[in-house]
Amino acid sequence: MNRRFLSRSAAGLVLAATALRGAKAAEAPKQHRISFHIASADPTMMRVALHNIAAAAEYYAAQNRTVAIELVANGPGYVMMRADKSPVAALIAETHAKYPFVVFSACQNSRKGAAKAEGKAVSDIPEVPEATDVPAGVVRLNELQEQGWSYIRV
Repeated sequence: MNRRFLSRSAAGLVLAATALRGAKAAEAPKQHRISFHIASADPTMMRVALHNIAAAAEYYAAQNRTVAIELVANGPGYVMMRADKSPVAALIAETHAKYPFVVFSACQNSRKGAAKAEGKAVSDIPEVPEATDVPAGVVRLNELQEQGWSYIRV
């Protein structure tokens, strides 16, 4: 066989593989997954996170695409999930009502720390109804990143 034939055959295979890859990408749109991390007790940062969640949800909806969004609150940011102290409880409720697919994860290590600091039982630290308990916020964020989720620290 001559080199020209082999070279053209190899180039043809590369083009075919590229075309197949492009066709598969067109068939299966990318699943967008965004995790937001709140580790600050600053109400402004909490509002920024919730506004960013709304902006992302609206953007992908306008593009006729789906997005999965999870906010993880831990450390000082856990106060965001407290029914008795959250400065943004009403905004969480509003966000969840408009975008029910958004998950609000509350770090239970942080809840235990708050209970201990306040001399209360863990069950006496009330959470907003939208909260989903996770054993450890940092572990949850790690799991999400290992699954290919984007990470945004606010």
